[in-house]
Amino acid sequence: MMSHTNEKYDKILQAAIEVISEKGLDKTSISDIVKKAGVAQGTFYLYFRSKNALIPAIAENLLMYSLSNIKKRVVETTTFWEKIKVFIDETYRITDEYKDVLVLCYSGLALEYSLETWETIYTPYYHWFEEILQNAIVHEEIISNFHVEWTSKMIINLVENAAERFYIAKDQDMELEDSKEELFRFLERSLSIK
Repeated sequence: MMSHTNEKYDKILQAAIEVISEKGLDKTSISDIVKKAGVAQGTFYLYFRSKNALIPAIAENLLMYSLSNIKKRVVETTTFWEKIKVFIDETYRITDEYKDVLVLCYSGLALEYSLETWETIYTPYYHWFEEILQNAIVHEEIISNFHVEWTSKMIINLVENAAERFYIAKDQDMELEDSKEELFRFLERSLSIK
C-alpha cells in the first residue's frame, strides 16, 4: 500500500474518518468528505477511486497512529515486560477511542478487501514487535524456543482482540484494569523463563 504524506491526502483522510464516524459509511457521500476537508471533489479522485477505497487507508492510518504512540511510550521503558504493559495499555486506549472507526475498517475490509490487504497494512507493526521479541530473547528476558515471526503476529492479534472484546463486543465481565492484568499475566506465563 502506498503511503502518503501529502497535506490534501491527510485532510481528505481525516475528514473521511470524522464524517464516516458520524454518519456511517452508507450515508456518507464523497461531497460530505470533500466539504469537510475543504478540497475540490476532483482532488478526492486523485487519491481514491471510490468512497470504499478509503477503508484500507483509514485502517493503515489508525494502525500507524497506534504504532507511533506505542513506540513513543516504549522508549521510556527498560524491560520487555514494561514494554508489554505499555503495548497492552496503549492498545486498549486506542481501541476505546477509535472503536467506531475500527468497526468501520473491519466491515469495509471484510466486504471489499482480502486478508492480504490486512497483512500488508500490519507488516510494519509485526516487524517492530518481532524486534521487541528478539531483543528480549538476546537479553534472556523470555524463552527462546518459539517462532518469533508467528508469535509476534499472534500476540498483537491477541492483545487487539482482548481490547476489542472489552470495548466493541462489550464483553466486560471484569473491570478494565483486571482485564489488562489478566492479559499481561497470560503473556508472562507463556513467555517467561521459569
